[in-house]
Amino acid sequence: MVTVKDLLKGKGRVVWTIDPSKTVYDALILMAEKRIGALVVRDGKKVVGMISERDYARKVILAGKSSRDTTVAEIMTTKVYGVSPSHSINDCMALMTEASIRHLPVLEGGELVGIVSIGDVVKSIISEQKYIIRQLETYITGR
Repeated sequence: MVTVKDLLKGKGRVVWTIDPSKTVYDALILMAEKRIGALVVRDGKKVVGMISERDYARKVILAGKSSRDTTVAEIMTTKVYGVSPSHSINDCMALMTEASIRHLPVLEGGELVGIVSIGDVVKSIISEQKYIIRQLETYITGR
């Protein structure tokens, strides 16, 4: 069983964050520079929300607001689901599916130590399935 800890060993623990007082425009610039779809919103060291391209599209563009005049705090998602390094990738997939979310901050002892995206989870599950298939093929063929 692959855990979040295992996944973070491979992908790293870099998490891009933004302060809730920053503008949505600042958040969009950071997401574009880092080629990511979401940021963890932190007030100091405390995780207080998530902001994604989806939040921008629905809460700024469709609401007729300006990204330069709207703060991250105004549109961020405040109900943040998180996981610990000991959670399994299957746990992550189930939580993401149930909550209709694409990013899970990884928290250990209340501290942000990583982030897992739906893409990370899918890649890990596919890799694990390929490994199992190879093992079964080897067993069946005796090679």
